[in-house]
Amino acid sequence: MTHQENTSLPGWSLDERNPQFIESLMPVWEWFYRYYFHVKTDGWHHIPLQEKVLLVGSHNGGMASPDLHMMAYDWFRQFGTQRLVYGLMHPYAWKISPYTSQLAAKAGAIVAHPKMASAALDRNASVLVYPGGQYDMFRPHSERYKIHFANNKGFIKLALQKEVPIIPVISVGAHDTLIVLGDFYHIARELHQWGLPWLLDIDPKVFPIYLGLPWGLSIGPLPNFPLPAKIHTRICPPIMFEKYGKEAAKDRNYVAECYSLVYTQMQQDLDRLVKDVQMEK
Repeated sequence: MTHQENTSLPGWSLDERNPQFIESLMPVWEWFYRYYFHVKTDGWHHIPLQEKVLLVGSHNGGMASPDLHMMAYDWFRQFGTQRLVYGLMHPYAWKISPYTSQLAAKAGAIVAHPKMASAALDRNASVLVYPGGQYDMFRPHSERYKIHFANNKGFIKLALQKEVPIIPVISVGAHDTLIVLGDFYHIARELHQWGLPWLLDIDPKVFPIYLGLPWGLSIGPLPNFPLPAKIHTRICPPIMFEKYGKEAAKDRNYVAECYSLVYTQMQQDLDRLVKDVQMEK
């Protein structure tokens, strides 16, 4: 499926993105950016002004993922709403709220599917992906300073096939907007096997217990409103590989090597950001 062969479902077309709608969001994002999260950001000079790139991030804060939204605001603040960028959103998120999904599509979200990501890059757009998905955004607070890709290597294959640089995006602070105490998916899965249905009949693959708004102490991957916390984001230097092309993307060992390189580099970058933040306190 390409963007020319889209279905009526939101997220399966590149043409739903609406720059005017994004402009209407900017004042709202700006208020959260300046007064609620007090965002500090750096490294934007690492993104080339003309080239398309694959932005690879690690995020926190549950389904609200405030570091993602603040990253989006920063992009549009830096480059304007006309410069094409699409964000990959997990299929699970599209099914939770059709109305919210339609708004996300207007802001540039597309379904996290290889063909959609490929179509976006073919349009000379940049693409933002969080490979860890729900495992990343709901990782326990004790693992807040650990890169978590959940062993998903699809983004590596995409970068190799399309011959685009990877730009790491890291952040610190959003983990304090939702305090995830642990993941009890194994218990929830056993209850499901005994007959307890999944919410919306969707297996979430994670089942966190957490402290946050508006539920207080709660369980399950429910939508949340983020607690106020200072967020630091950093755009890191591009990561390039020795070989590119379809053959490189088919080489499992080479893909694994590239994956390890990106993981290691991003963990080192995150460790440095954590130290920088702690030194400021």
